[in-house]
Amino acid sequence: MHEHREPHVHQRSLRLFLCGDVMCGRGIDQILTDPCSPEIYEDYMSSAGDYVLLAEQANGPVPRRNHPSYVWGEALEYLGHMQPDARIINLETAVTRSDDHVDKGINYRMSPENAACLAAAGIDCCTLANNHVLDWGRAGLKETLATLQRLDIKAAGAGWNEAEARAPAVLNLSKKRLLVFSFGSPSSGIPVDWAATNRDPGVNFLSDLSETTALRVAARILALSKPGDLVVVSIHWGSNWGYQVPAEQQRSFARKLIDKAGVSIIHGHSSHHPRPIEIYRDRLILYGCGDFLNDYEGIRGHDRYRDDLVLMYFADLDSGRGCLSALKLAPFQIRKFRLSIPSQGDIEWIQATLDRECRRFGTRVVLAPDGQLEVAITSAGSI
Repeated sequence: MHEHREPHVHQRSLRLFLCGDVMCGRGIDQILTDPCSPEIYEDYMSSAGDYVLLAEQANGPVPRRNHPSYVWGEALEYLGHMQPDARIINLETAVTRSDDHVDKGINYRMSPENAACLAAAGIDCCTLANNHVLDWGRAGLKETLATLQRLDIKAAGAGWNEAEARAPAVLNLSKKRLLVFSFGSPSSGIPVDWAATNRDPGVNFLSDLSETTALRVAARILALSKPGDLVVVSIHWGSNWGYQVPAEQQRSFARKLIDKAGVSIIHGHSSHHPRPIEIYRDRLILYGCGDFLNDYEGIRGHDRYRDDLVLMYFADLDSGRGCLSALKLAPFQIRKFRLSIPSQGDIEWIQATLDRECRRFGTRVVLAPDGQLEVAITSAGSI
């Protein structure tokens, strides 16, 4: 561990760690200590172990029966160095031994025992309104919720009923109360019938991203928050691949929540690689954080997007006003199902790629003196 903590921008600053999709089921589950049965029901694979073999073909032998901390690799040391006040991830897998798979082509699950990997990274909150949390049925969702509760990890975006699914996770931090709301959009592939109801478990489902829906969501945020609270809205939305400009509805929806409810961060995810970053009225909009952990090594077809290169997002907020005061991005690379430090060439590639895509939003991504990336705010961008 580093001897000294990376300082916050000033004493009133609150630091949050966010990342994109943590997909620690399937192949990753198989290389931890207590995996689920490997059977899967895909067109091209019948065993989750086949994904381990693909990774080995690409990068060499992958050890088995690993300690829960294995998957985080060198990112754990950097987390310790940065010491965020809260750690928030999108957990895109069911945590269950349920065999009640949903016939949807791809199903992610990890065993409740292997969920110790979440505790190993000190995760405070998992957002769950995504298109894999019910891959193994409502029984699988119930076990996911129970496992997170046992690990003392807050959950948002899914619940035993509609009221629970809609409720924010409440993180009582030393300086501030932080509310994390989680929503899932059909554009990310969430089935409509996964929506929680008064009687059935499910996810907090957004039927659309219209202005009417945005105003309804903003009103709910205002109703549940207290003066001085900070709010993160986490949304699973959009396609998997491409640097296309975010859909106008996404941009309008995000801005409306900032305008009407004073949201500090829009935490968008679903894309398998990072997408543009916007700073709007001193508030942070992450349109797509990219995957953070997955078992895609050896899978070909989208190599140009370099989904093996992932980012840790460290957002410093003014704890009084909720505005963004600094944003640091730490690049890592997935190799052998764990996070490692990329080469200098890879760091420069992701910096140049993100900088190119962010310019239209009036933001620049630059290399920081410590070798990580920083987001510099410039004049307002145009699309």
